[in-house]
Amino acid sequence: MIYVNDFSPVLLELGPLDVRWYGLLFAVGVILNYLIARWAFKREGYKIEDLDSVAVYLFLGMIIGARLGHVFFYNAEYFLKNPLEILMLWKGGLASHGAVIGLFVAYFLWCRIHKVKFAKYPDVLVLGFPLVAMFVRIGNFFNSEIVGEPTDGDFGVVFAKLGENFTRHPAQLYEALLSFGVFVILIILYKKYYKKTPRLFFLFLLMLLYFTGRFFIEFVKARHIVPKDIPLSMGQFLSIIPVAACILYFAFFFRKRKNRKQK
Repeated sequence: MIYVNDFSPVLLELGPLDVRWYGLLFAVGVILNYLIARWAFKREGYKIEDLDSVAVYLFLGMIIGARLGHVFFYNAEYFLKNPLEILMLWKGGLASHGAVIGLFVAYFLWCRIHKVKFAKYPDVLVLGFPLVAMFVRIGNFFNSEIVGEPTDGDFGVVFAKLGENFTRHPAQLYEALLSFGVFVILIILYKKYYKKTPRLFFLFLLMLLYFTGRFFIEFVKARHIVPKDIPLSMGQFLSIIPVAACILYFAFFFRKRKNRKQK
């Protein structure tokens, strides 16, 4: 099946203002993320005031981290020569790995300022994050960016806006499906097992599922940074670190659980 992507990245033109698909979809993801967190906070009897407070920190941390991640992970040489362009978010350029770092830093700062234990809220805060990632990737599809490698077959998407007439893997949609799948798994497990799991279980589960999936999807994404003779892309190198951390967490968790049963 071949699909021609000829979408305009602009949804509406309101005089000098352009309403873009990417911005709209990103906003939808952020709003849904907040609503899911609010539902979880109410379900667990947590203070909604804390959610409203930490949400501001997380939003800023996500944006700043995503931008700096793109700057330093993918195009550091260019931005160091043109530092003012770091602030030009409207030109595009956000990295999910940087967003994760920004979220961690922002949440850590919020916990220190408000004197809240770090492990108290992450497991309910992360439930909706995969939806943000999903809508961002759909926005990337509308923008004809973060495309996949050519398929050399009767399957794929022709990105006409790039001036191409051949098919590529719709890598953005692969990641969107991955994110939605992770979201469904988290919600199902949360509703059944939240009270029975240790702190940070869902945080590490999210990272394990998402970044493992990202690692494999990177094999079909177009590579612009790492030389072709290197087998792994920058996205894969960056995904290995959280995956390794998650494996260590779950190895410790299951070992501790096994020791308890033996006693």
